[in-house]
Amino acid sequence: MQENAVLALFACLALGYLVGKLRVGPITLGGICGVLIVSMVIGAQTVNGKHITVNADVKNVAFALFIFSLGYIAGPGFVANLNAKGLRFGVLSLMEMIVVLLMATAITKVADLDTGTGAGILAGSATESAVVGTAQDAISKLPGITPEQVQTLSAHVATAYSVCYLFGLISIVLLTSQIFPRLLRIDLAEASRKLWEKMRGGNATLDSDQEAAMPALVGRTYQITKGDGLTIQALEESVGVHASVEGVKRGTKVLTVDPRLRLALGDRVLVVGQRNAVMAAGRELGPETSAIPGLDSPLAQRELVVTTKEINGLSVNEINRRFPEPNEGVYLTGVNRLGNDLPATGETEIHIGDTLNVVGTKSKVERFQKAFGAKVRTESADWIYIGLGICLGVLLGEVVVHLGSANLTLGTGGGCLISGLMFGWFRSTKPTFGAYPPVAAATMKDLGLAVFIAVTGLSAGPDAGPLLKKYPLLLPLSGIAMVLIPAFLGLWIGRRFLKIEKPILIGAIAGQQCSTPAITAVTNTAQSSVPMIGYTITYTLSNFLLPLTGPIFVGLIGLHL
Repeated sequence: MQENAVLALFACLALGYLVGKLRVGPITLGGICGVLIVSMVIGAQTVNGKHITVNADVKNVAFALFIFSLGYIAGPGFVANLNAKGLRFGVLSLMEMIVVLLMATAITKVADLDTGTGAGILAGSATESAVVGTAQDAISKLPGITPEQVQTLSAHVATAYSVCYLFGLISIVLLTSQIFPRLLRIDLAEASRKLWEKMRGGNATLDSDQEAAMPALVGRTYQITKGDGLTIQALEESVGVHASVEGVKRGTKVLTVDPRLRLALGDRVLVVGQRNAVMAAGRELGPETSAIPGLDSPLAQRELVVTTKEINGLSVNEINRRFPEPNEGVYLTGVNRLGNDLPATGETEIHIGDTLNVVGTKSKVERFQKAFGAKVRTESADWIYIGLGICLGVLLGEVVVHLGSANLTLGTGGGCLISGLMFGWFRSTKPTFGAYPPVAAATMKDLGLAVFIAVTGLSAGPDAGPLLKKYPLLLPLSGIAMVLIPAFLGLWIGRRFLKIEKPILIGAIAGQQCSTPAITAVTNTAQSSVPMIGYTITYTLSNFLLPLTGPIFVGLIGLHL
């Protein structure tokens, strides 16, 4: 490993993700925390008096890829949440940012900590890995700092982060999945189920490898015995937007479906839509029959990304009411935001950048696509667009703002985050160029962060022991306190002032902390994706706000050894 940096790096990744799979009750460390622990242990070892290291430039490149990809993925959702409901949930994210920043500053000054240790406490307690990079980048740009001091303070960031992250992670997982439901006096699974039913959804308890025995979307053929003279338009109006006539056969002739077409006795009618609406239509028509040759109408299933601002922030029901024509005969079967599946119900809000899974006849799906979005493409990434975005972010990070005695700079992390947000949002509005497929962006985000953390851990390993001996209680207690206080504040504000439904509020608190392990534990406990509704909003906003705390904190504290 000492002779081959590639071997050292990927050994840290493999062993780290293996350690991250260890589970204790509802808690798993996660791959990133595992990589940091393993890399620090390996970095602390010496061979012939030398430590195992990887060139720091590898860390800088990996971090730029990670933070830009993070911003790119969150960009559409971030802009979409700049509305009344998004800003309502955004109160929790803004509160989280302010509270952890104030607490980290106070702990650093009271305990007389160096800048690196204070920044590590901030990053770990907020369970936001991006703060490690933005803080280290800001430290390297402090006036008068030497390379040796940069290395020492950066190592302290990583060490303090690892300890505080571990205790902060345990705290937020237990709070959201176990303690908060008891404080709110709810059974999280039952409360989520009732809220799902209120939102008029289907089965909220299916795992990824399960399928409903009674699917929500069905097709049925009926023989007209009592709907003689009924027009197709009248039939469809009676069941609303939840079912549509897709075929009519009279004798041996298949008729053209037209709203003015009158049904006659003996006609065979194909009705497609939500199960309850199709069954209601059948009660007006006659008995169900087996499939009729020539009448079966194949349905197209397509993933579309929302690009139209006219429907941004509207619920599915509102979209159906305001835009009846493009929605006719098209059925929503899935909503995905930031890689998270949301309930596909009438009350679910749709945002620019959301991926919708829709079903209908090919012509109707294409009509819907033309009105509201673009087909999700799987072409290769446009590295011209991505490269320009990262260049812009690096240049933006070089700007220094003088605020009194403090010199504030976004650094590479903050600059690439903002650039990623801009480029991701712009791509969502103009999906014909600048491709960065979601799978590719997620892979680069995860790989960039893992490589960055591995290189950081290797360099921090030699300094980890002395710092842990110096602050054996301060670091874990800080990690716990800086999770408890903003989380309880979020619970109080969310119920007292924002009036957020309890299951959604618990998800939102996990999101304000940017904690993927927490929302995983919450949805497992809830046996539902309902808490995801609150999580995706606060997670998106906190993903932008919390990384900015790194350079702000370093600018306020300055060079303190």
